[in-house]
Amino acid sequence: MANNPIVNMFKVKELRERVLFTFIVLAVFRLGSVLTVPGINPQALTSYFESMTRGNAFVDYMDFFAGGAFSNFSVFMLGVMPYISTQIIMQLALIIFPSLKRIAQEDGGQKKVQAWTRIGTVFVCLIQSLAVTVYAASIPGAIILQSQIVFKLIAMLTVTTGTMVTIWLGEQITARGIGNGISMLIFAGIVARLPSAVWELGRMVKNGDINVVFVIVVVVMFAGIIALVVYEQQGQRKIPVHYAKRVVGRKMYGGQSTYIPFKINPSGVIPVIFASSFLTFPLQIATSMGPSIRWLNKLATFLTPSGVWYNVFLVVLIVFFAYFYTQVTLNPSEIAKNVRENGGSIPGIRTDKTEEYLQKVLNRLVLPGSLYLAVIAVLPTIIQNLFGFPQSISMLMGGTSLLILVGVDLDTMSQVEALLKMHHHDGLVKKGKIRSRNL
Repeated sequence: MANNPIVNMFKVKELRERVLFTFIVLAVFRLGSVLTVPGINPQALTSYFESMTRGNAFVDYMDFFAGGAFSNFSVFMLGVMPYISTQIIMQLALIIFPSLKRIAQEDGGQKKVQAWTRIGTVFVCLIQSLAVTVYAASIPGAIILQSQIVFKLIAMLTVTTGTMVTIWLGEQITARGIGNGISMLIFAGIVARLPSAVWELGRMVKNGDINVVFVIVVVVMFAGIIALVVYEQQGQRKIPVHYAKRVVGRKMYGGQSTYIPFKINPSGVIPVIFASSFLTFPLQIATSMGPSIRWLNKLATFLTPSGVWYNVFLVVLIVFFAYFYTQVTLNPSEIAKNVRENGGSIPGIRTDKTEEYLQKVLNRLVLPGSLYLAVIAVLPTIIQNLFGFPQSISMLMGGTSLLILVGVDLDTMSQVEALLKMHHHDGLVKKGKIRSRNL
């Protein structure tokens, strides 16, 4: 038992405190996901959704990210999606407007950008929460307050506050817990949906609504895709770099060879989360206000998550955000500059061509990696249309959920691995490290 990695995790005080803190925050998040917004009748919501012959595609989609919080009309019903949407807008603004980029690069500039992002998130939340109140008004008996204006004010304030609290919880996990906080909250929401999805799938097989052979085929596909996702997430292209010898004072530095590790998918699951969030905002407005506005109703039908055009836009946005995020986080110009300043060079590549070479390598990696992400992201729609699976089940057996689950799990394992190694313990796997594939 001495070499058991789970036991070692709780032997290290820092790691034990971080893990327990993460669990406590996630428990608070799940509690907020079942607390209904004041003025809403939970029984009316339950009756309404149970009486629907077909599930609402948009509600299923939002529940997928919020762990059922949206259909509960809970205080955390919007999750972290408004924050992610605002982050995308802010990152695009930094690229489009050079003056903003200069401010961000100044001392304390990142804090200013973060403050602007939070203010923008509040405005996005107010718009989305207003759309939620319109949607609630279309459900018979859902609103128990007499005054619609009072209900809208209370609901908008509650939902907006709930989203900002959710963001704060995510930041606390990042600072004092394990893993990336925002990703962990999305991860927790998806995992919370798994038991009900498995139960519903078993019920449908028992009632003969779904052929058991189809279920076996999809489960085998599910296992195979998990293996491929892990392989893809761990794949690396190693760029060799040789550093010349330098004499500083009486000491000699350099003279060694190392490498720059480029992942086959440098941006991880970020493009999928960004693309989904980017489409969620107009989709929610269109779906919530569609019944009273004709053109919004048409837009909601056009952008239904199970439709062709939604998935076309999703693929395009995933490829776009893969390139966009990679350029932001792995800027070839900055990498080439650092290599030159430290006396390094890539064998066979002229020094003045380093940036061009790195950009070429990144382009060759990002395109197949982003297309791979896109294919897996549209997998739920394929499963739903080919095998007749409900959207609530198909979304949890593949696509975005699978990418997020595997990606967040690998990132969290890497962080735990690093903390264990720092305290002189074996890692989470037998060889003491999470292996990367050299491509």
